[in-house]
Amino acid sequence: MRAGLPRDPAQWIALALSVAALLAGAWLLRRGRSPAVARSGPAPPLPGVAVAAGLALVAALISAAYVAVYLRGGPRIIDATSYWLEARAMAAGYLAWPLDEPEASVLGRFLVRSDAAAQRGAGEVAVIFPPGYPALLSLGFLAGAPLAVGPLLAAALTIATYDLAARFAPGAPAPAGSAAQIPLAPLLAALFSALCAALRYHTADTMSHGLAALCFTVALASARRALDHARAAPAAGAPRRRLDPAVRAAAIAGLAAGWLAATRPPSALALAATLLFVLLPGSAPGSAAAGPGGVAPAPRPSPRLGRLAAALALGALPGLALLAAHQRAATGALASSQGAYYAVSDGPPGCFRYGFGASVGCLGEHGDFVRHNLAEGYGFLAAAGTTLRRLKLHLVDALNAEPLALLVIAGAVIALRRPRARALAVAPLLQIAAYAPFYFDGNYPGGGARFFADVLPVEHVLAAMACAAIAERAGAGLAAARGGPARRLRALFPVSLLPAALLPMALLAAALPLAGFAFRAGFDHAALRDREGGLPMFDPAAVARAGVARGLVFVDTDHGFNLGFDPAPGDVAVLRYRGDAIDRMAWEARGRPPAYRYRFAIPDGAGLASVAIAPLAFDAAPPRERLVEGESLWPPRAQRGAWALPEHAGGTCASGGRLLAVHAAASREAAVRVGLPAPWLRGARIRPRVAISGDGAGEVRLVVDGALLHVWPVEPAAPSAPGAPLTCVELPPHPVPEDAVEIELSLSRADAREHGSMRGDARGRARVDAGPDAPTPADAAKIRVEAAAESAPGGPGRPAAGGLFALDAVSVAGGNSVDR
Repeated sequence: MRAGLPRDPAQWIALALSVAALLAGAWLLRRGRSPAVARSGPAPPLPGVAVAAGLALVAALISAAYVAVYLRGGPRIIDATSYWLEARAMAAGYLAWPLDEPEASVLGRFLVRSDAAAQRGAGEVAVIFPPGYPALLSLGFLAGAPLAVGPLLAAALTIATYDLAARFAPGAPAPAGSAAQIPLAPLLAALFSALCAALRYHTADTMSHGLAALCFTVALASARRALDHARAAPAAGAPRRRLDPAVRAAAIAGLAAGWLAATRPPSALALAATLLFVLLPGSAPGSAAAGPGGVAPAPRPSPRLGRLAAALALGALPGLALLAAHQRAATGALASSQGAYYAVSDGPPGCFRYGFGASVGCLGEHGDFVRHNLAEGYGFLAAAGTTLRRLKLHLVDALNAEPLALLVIAGAVIALRRPRARALAVAPLLQIAAYAPFYFDGNYPGGGARFFADVLPVEHVLAAMACAAIAERAGAGLAAARGGPARRLRALFPVSLLPAALLPMALLAAALPLAGFAFRAGFDHAALRDREGGLPMFDPAAVARAGVARGLVFVDTDHGFNLGFDPAPGDVAVLRYRGDAIDRMAWEARGRPPAYRYRFAIPDGAGLASVAIAPLAFDAAPPRERLVEGESLWPPRAQRGAWALPEHAGGTCASGGRLLAVHAAASREAAVRVGLPAPWLRGARIRPRVAISGDGAGEVRLVVDGALLHVWPVEPAAPSAPGAPLTCVELPPHPVPEDAVEIELSLSRADAREHGSMRGDARGRARVDAGPDAPTPADAAKIRVEAAAESAPGGPGRPAAGGLFALDAVSVAGGNSVDR
């Protein structure tokens, strides 16, 4: 946590605005009037819609400024760039797009390959994240302004927050003959929403939480509206409407809830439970839920809850159908696309799941976090620690500073005492519970505790209720006071505040989050701005400035690939740079166009990254022997009882200083299958090169069109000291049939220390003693600790510690070129 005097211009601007708001509000209160009542005659009406629209415009402008000032023109974190790619694909008409050879030029982080699609013909690939937000972002791509979607979401979210507060925390009705009023709580809730730095980030970067918060807010407000309409008795002689307003509101609530399920499924679970608190208590005859100010209304007939529930369920169908279509396109079945991705790209087996267990926690994606926090698996204590870390960071999210979170807590206490608002106090707790079964914190500077960001509008309403309660208590005290200042202030603080009091109260409330950003939250957003080179990792304008009008642009980073790749490419296509034969194969497959390399270099110290775009030349004739690096073949096609991860091994015999390490979690059928670029390997002779250390051993199998063609055994390396350099072994070459369609290598890890003694069979292949296919729960934590130690870097120029079995590279001699 960082706090102190402002450092950045944005923090100084926030401080200046905070001081100005504080002084102006205090001056108006001291004079006992506002500009609205200084004029002669009655005060004009001040419609809440106009005020909410004005604050929505403020929120949109701040989010647009955030894109330029803090994101510096584009998505920054890997999740945001993945959503960007998914939305671009959906704009081109793809939930999953065809996967061309060589697959390694496209596959990578957060992309899942569908084997079911491969069986129907060409393989397909999809982004693993749910499609609700990318579907909305794709409209921005179709309009040619994808980064405008976030500010529009910011405006809609501010209006929805105002509506949520107006529904759950309404003010008392205006006295007869008085000017129209704006209840204080909705006004402050919309103001807090517009000035919330965490929401400004989530409606600037291409993350799903802004849309999720909007869906959560609209669903709650619409469900409340549906009950109010259902309870209200129609006036005598009133014309009958074609569509019941209560049913219409329930359908809107269902549409928002279904789209939330297609955007962030765990948040939809929290919303579903919250809706029960709204609908079920409100269905009782004579419920006090509709009474503003805690006054119970006269008994009325119970709403037709079944009809409203049916409308809500029907409204949820579009979002659920979109989610099902995406999951089927990504996995070939109604299965989790994220689960399918982690099953073949990370480990130990079953590490990524919603729930608890000894094997939960993926060592590839979240290795440092797992090693530090989940050494014993994900149980009650680990879940409590994860939740507390989220809550610690979330304290700053709502109002830009931890102390101001007390307003949210006070508002929750007030809401619990009011039946109508009780669901607002419960919603954040249900959101916390919904994400407790997920092991990873998900926290980062600027984004805050992002798994809790979806209920920030609810927290803004709670904070606004607390501020309104404070104002009401102050007004009640002044009403009983005597003397000069009290006489001037009494008119400003009745129990229901008149428009004359709204401006000073709004100014005083605005000073709080502005000061919070100046002294506290601004440091987090500056850290987000400056991380990972301080720039988006791919800039189309830089490509245009380099004079690249057509051809291939090879990028080094996952972020850059996600930002630049287009499933329906135009004159310029973006691919991954592998630094091996894969690049030439991709160049040949696309007709040998001009090729360029996009280098994004992050300096060792602080400062902006440098971008260099230079021509990438390939020889006219292919070399006699080509090299495919092992790490280029990640993610694997399949994993069973084992997992493979790219790892650094600088200063060793590993080609390029990296390799694809295989880790075993079972003693039988523990294997990883990686795909090879078949069109270029037909008729070639391939020679795997493996790297081993300590007691690491195993075997490499050549599988062609599903049939085992050859087996290379790999014996343990000679005994050596812990952390000794790797031993690299060139295995004998073996030919590949000319008619091969699918070529794979199966990498099996055998460790004598963990899985029994090694012994050879008649063919000389290494085998291990029989044992269970998967670790028992009692052994899962041990496997995690040993695998973590095995994967721990050995320091600069050193291999991974402990025994290691890895695929270093595959040499290809002969074979086809694009001409053949």
